Amino acid sequence: MRMRILPSLLLVLLAACHSGTSVEQQNTAAGQKAQQGDRGLATLNPAPRQAYAFVVTINDAPGPFSVVEGSAQYDVINEQECGRILPSTGRAGRITSQEPVALEKISDTEYRGTVHLDRMLDADYYDRGVCRWKFSGAGAMLKATGGVGETRFLSFIAADRFISGGTETRYYADMGYPRESLDDYADYGENAAAEFKPELRGSLFSATLMGKEARP
Repeated sequence: MRMRILPSLLLVLLAACHSGTSVEQQNTAAGQKAQQGDRGLATLNPAPRQAYAFVVTINDAPGPFSVVEGSAQYDVINEQECGRILPSTGRAGRITSQEPVALEKISDTEYRGTVHLDRMLDADYYDRGVCRWKFSGAGAMLKATGGVGETRFLSFIAADRFISGGTETRYYADMGYPRESLDDYADYGENAAAEFKPELRGSLFSATLMGKEARP
């Protein structure tokens, strides 16, 4: 899943390679560091406590997936009180980050990882007050072999459903595996098999995402 880059601020986000990410850069030096892998202003919580199991289940896949990667999205919920004021608007820009989530292969159809709701550390970035982070949801990306140009099958489960133990299922057409006619195509799937043409409904696979509170 790719995050949007808003025109009002520069964000370093979790891209297709799922590297480290950061909030908006405060200045050119910070931006250069971020491009080199530095997190910029964003800080991870050194001792997160709110752990949830993140389960990805793949059904009826047309072939194996060598790349199964997870991510967790976090957003600052009080950016107008704590963020840097943009001269062009007189308002603070959005502050958001995605963090990679390592997924362990349990079987050919199941992968598991751990998401911490409190992964980001609340902090005062701009001397305007403490920015408060909130978990927004978790996503997964599947690729057949990881080769250049292959289709990226993407899915996302929102925080409320994730925390409550609900599930989110996306359906994809087999014909997009391992790649579409367009290189590096991002396939977000559909939320029901009925949304595909009748002639394709017999050749679908799905990815189901679920959160489950981890027991001590």
